[in-house]
Formats: sequence, C-alpha cells, structure tokens
Amino acid sequence: MTAPSPAESSHLLSVLIFSPLLLAAFATFIQNERTLRWWTLFSTSGLALFSLQLWWEFDPTTARFQFTEFAHWIPWLGIDYSIGIDGISLLLVLLTTLIMPLCVLASWRYIQTRVKEFMICLLIMETAMVGVFCALDFILFFVFWEAMLIPMALLIGVWGGPRKIYAALKFFIYTMFGSMLLLVAIIALRLQVGSFSIPDMMGRDYPHSFQCWVFLAFFISFAIKVPMFPFHTWLPAAHVEAPTAGSVLLASILLKMGAYGFLRFSLPITPYATQLFTPYVLWLSVIAILYGGLTALAQTDLKKLVAYSSVAHMGFATLGIFALNQWGIEGALLVMINHGITTGALFIVVGIIYERLHTRDLAEASGIGKAMPIFALFAGVFALSSLAFPGTNSFIGEFLVMSGGFKLSTENPAFIVAMICVVPGVVLAAAYMLRMLQKVAYGGTRNPDHSQLKDLGLREILTLAPLLLFVFWIGLHPEPFTRVLDASVKHLLDQAQQVHPITSYAILP
Repeated sequence: MTAPSPAESSHLLSVLIFSPLLLAAFATFIQNERTLRWWTLFSTSGLALFSLQLWWEFDPTTARFQFTEFAHWIPWLGIDYSIGIDGISLLLVLLTTLIMPLCVLASWRYIQTRVKEFMICLLIMETAMVGVFCALDFILFFVFWEAMLIPMALLIGVWGGPRKIYAALKFFIYTMFGSMLLLVAIIALRLQVGSFSIPDMMGRDYPHSFQCWVFLAFFISFAIKVPMFPFHTWLPAAHVEAPTAGSVLLASILLKMGAYGFLRFSLPITPYATQLFTPYVLWLSVIAILYGGLTALAQTDLKKLVAYSSVAHMGFATLGIFALNQWGIEGALLVMINHGITTGALFIVVGIIYERLHTRDLAEASGIGKAMPIFALFAGVFALSSLAFPGTNSFIGEFLVMSGGFKLSTENPAFIVAMICVVPGVVLAAAYMLRMLQKVAYGGTRNPDHSQLKDLGLREILTLAPLLLFVFWIGLHPEPFTRVLDASVKHLLDQAQQVHPITSYAILP
C-alpha cells in the first residue's frame, strides 16, 4: 500500500489499541466478581462505540493508510512504532471491537471461577487483536501476533473442557511453529529492504527465488492460523474445549488473522510467488471446502459441527483471495466478516444449549426449539446465514467469491475443474446446517423432555441481537461495506499483478 502521510497522523488507533491494557490494569484492583463483569462489559462496550469514529471518519476513496501514527521505537535496530489502517483492515478492526462486549455477555454465567483473570485475558486479547490489524512495522506486528497467543492459550487451558490442556498445548505448538517461520521471513525481508516498514516492503522487485522462499514461510504461518487443510487439526480440539467466549474469539477474529496475512503480506510483497503457487492454494481451498462440509455433516457434537464448518467457510475466503481479482478478494473479505458474525453467533447459540443441558450432543438437544421459540428463531436465522441463504450476510460474500473464481476460470481454463468441485461444497453447507436446525428446532417423535427449560433471557437476547442486525444489514444492503474496500483492493491487485502474469497453470497440483 501507499506509505502513510505524516499529515494524516492521529491518536485514535493508539487509544483503541492500548486502552484495553489500561482497563485490564484497573481490573486487577476490583475484588467483587459482579463489579468485574460490569467493568469489563462497560469497558469493551465503550471501546466498541469509540471505534465507530473510524467508520465515520474513514475516507473510502483512497488506498492510503489512514489514522497513521509514527514514532521511533528501537532506532538502532530500525524498529518503529508505526500504525495505520486501510479499507482492508478497517472492517476487521471494527469486527474485533464490536464482538468483544458480546463475548463478555456470553460469559456472564458460564465463567464462575477466576473471573478476574478471565476478564483480564479478554482485555489483553483485544489489545493484541486490534494491534495486529493496525501495525505497519513488521516487528510491531509480530509482537501483537505473539501477544495474542498466550491469553488465548490460557482461555482454553484454564477455563476449557475436560481435555483443555491437550487442546491448549496443540493450539500453542501449531501457532508457535508458524510464528517461527514468520519471523524468519521478516528477518529475510529486513536484510533485503533495510527496514521493518511494511509499506516499504511492498511493491519491490525481489528475486524470484527469494520470493518463493518467503512466500512458503508466509504460507505455512498463515495457513496454520486460517486454518487451511491440512493444517487444521488444532482447530476442532481448541473449539470443543474452549469456553464460549474463546470459541467466539477463535472463529470471529483469530482465524481472520491468517487470511489477513495473505492479503497484507503475501500478495503485495511476493507477487511472482503468489501467482506461481496460486493453483496449489486454490486446490487446497477446494479440498478444505469439501472436507469441512463432509466432516461437519458427520458430527453429533454441536461445537465440532460448527468448528468444521469454519474450515469450509475459510476455504471460501482463501479461494477468493487467490482468485486475484476484484470480485474474489472483496468477496473473501466479506466472507471473513460474515463468518465472524455468523459463526460467532452459532457458538453463542451452542453455549446457550450447553448452559441449559450441560451437553452439546445433537440428540440430547433435539426438539429444544419447541420449549424455546425465541431461541429457535435466532438459531434458525444464523443457520440460514451460515448456509448462505439469499438475503443473509453470507450470501453476498460467497456469491462474489464464486463469481471471482469463475472469472478466473474463464481466463485460465485449467481452473474450471476446481470451480466445479466447489459447487458440492455449497450443497454440503445446506445439508449440515439444515440437519442441525431441524434437529434443534423440531427434533423427532421421541425428543428428550425440555418442558422445564426457560427461553432466552434479556442478556442472551442482547448478546445475539446485534449479530442478527448485521446478518440482515450486510445481506440486504452490502454497499457500505464493499465501498470501503474498493480502493484498497484495487491498489492491492495492482501490487499483486505487477509481474508478468503466469499462464502455464496445471489442472492438478
């Protein structure tokens, strides 16, 4: 992207990044658990409202980084404090801030032990996640990237289910391995450029062999985070064992960091290698869509079902990114945002079931909608959104990704087979989501007795209502969201296509 302008300097992002840390420090002095919950809810809600200023002041007509801030951090190493956002990172920052108060509400009764430590972990996570999407210095990015790892592992390992230690260690080891490769790529780029500035690294004519090695390091690191097939095996365990808020953060924010890495680094820094490896990444995306759908269809644990659906949905995101055209990348970004909204909501729905039944087994939850009609309404809308029903938010994202993919196949006929293979993935999404909805809402002729269950309370309705609003807002009027992406995506494509296009693709990798 274009280098940030000093004239555009602002402290908005610094306040947004570091306020959660300050609020977490204040939380350490609060002893009453009820007060802690309210403190964290008001803190995250206030930051969410404050972050809306970015939306109102953002200029969608330029690809320049906005709300920039720059200061020398470690001058003798060339490391700077440099932050800013463009259209690509704006929506991800807002998604992060808006999802945090919902995580607090979803944990209101679920978390009964070590409440203070849990709330502090959430606030630290917010600093790290927002920082990742705002950093314009590679070392600063890496610090935030790693800072997110420890509190997330703690959320799983301390407040998780019976196999929480196993899940936390698996998550930590996988992501740490990816981080090591990312650090190697960062150092290699620093030796080439002489700076850790991310904008300075973009648009340069690196040797092709160098690009290939850097791309592979990027790819493994980001593919683990997405996660792409076959790097996905940590995800189901992490989701199943994590508390509801942990599953929401994993699905809504953390998985997006990998896809964001492809957009922010792989495409503009290694354009030749990106085009060279595109066939392989596209086929891995297709496999992820089919594998995720088939595996989700076989699940009886509701959390595992939603977790494997994430593998399929993020397959659509990487498919759109590596279609390398406007429709595909904008669709991928919308898939990322919509997946954060819809899958986050589905994990909250599963958490509500677990709080009442103390099980996530689909058979035990059969017919629960008859006793909880308001719950069934919310669950039904989010299930339809997950299968990309027209009029819901997920439809426009997957439609653009498919359009971008078929546009690519007209330019490179070798990809026609891959796009044809994607179609059953769409059908599978409908199969596993409608199966879940039918079981939960209506069940069969011999359902467990749910007559004593209470329907959603005010807290639970307030948790799900904002997500329901976005399901229909993006689904029926996506133009405000695509408008902020246009200029940044066009500029990204200019950087990704600055080399002579590679046309000799193989049909199979």
